[in-house]
Amino acid sequence: MNPPLLEAVAARVRDVPDWPKPGIVFKDLTPVLADPLLFHGVVSALAARVATLDITEVVGIEARGFILGGALAATLRRGFVPVRKPGKLPRKAHREAYGLEYGADSLELHTDALVRNAQVLVVDDLLATGGTALATEKLIRRCGGVVVGFVFLVELEYLGGAERLGADRVVSLLKYPRP
Repeated sequence: MNPPLLEAVAARVRDVPDWPKPGIVFKDLTPVLADPLLFHGVVSALAARVATLDITEVVGIEARGFILGGALAATLRRGFVPVRKPGKLPRKAHREAYGLEYGADSLELHTDALVRNAQVLVVDDLLATGGTALATEKLIRRCGGVVVGFVFLVELEYLGGAERLGADRVVSLLKYPRP
């Protein structure tokens, strides 16, 4: 991995204390995305880390997973499929509920979004406990796809998400140990 890139990314991530609720320190990645050279560097680094995987589709999780996932799909020359919050998809969709470290939510995926045995790379901005990514994997399986890997810009290692997903399937650029 490119240490100067990681240092530059780490320098641009902003901590927002007590958001969305007291006790949570939100990692604001928008300054990384706003810097065109840094954004390009991040997408290129992620693409290099997954280049050997047999991927037919990239699935991005709403909302920042769309940004990274769309750019990664274009770089890898693969299709992009969005996983959305409830009520955002116009056709028949599967729904999966999941827990967050600060609440509960659910996600949806069109029932016809993937061909049977699609080899899927799941992309999101941040890995915490892994609940969102696990819910996404369940949706992908219900559509007949297979998750071959998970990609995140940031991983909060101390919350154990990589272990829940299968650490050998997880690629994270920037990892935060216990604070």
